[in-house]
Amino acid sequence: MEKISVKTKQRCEMVNITSDVKRCVKQIGIKSGVVHVFVPHTTAGVSINENADPDVVRDVVFAMERAVPNEGFDHLEGNSDAHTKAQMTGLSLTVIVQDGQLMLGVWQGIYFCEFDGPRNRQVYVQAANC
Repeated sequence: MEKISVKTKQRCEMVNITSDVKRCVKQIGIKSGVVHVFVPHTTAGVSINENADPDVVRDVVFAMERAVPNEGFDHLEGNSDAHTKAQMTGLSLTVIVQDGQLMLGVWQGIYFCEFDGPRNRQVYVQAANC
């Protein structure tokens, strides 16, 4: 297993961690199988989305903020919107590895999704041969 450290700068942002996951795949040494990416936080998630046009990421963050505004919740910490957004994105994903490469589409990237930042976060990467 490998660990990725992510330092976020905003309350709600998406950080491209594709190169970090690729580095983990190389360090683990897997050639054919799957890689599992897991976020051990309840106010953050992980997602695959377009990585070619930065407007897409900005638009997704904008849409998440509009869909789940930080108002009207009972949770005393004031971050129930972040918990909800994390539920919407999910805390893990799996990507196929073939010939040591992530089998992502041409426009796809892996994103750490911060909803309660800025914070120092961790992402765990585990691989399995098939």
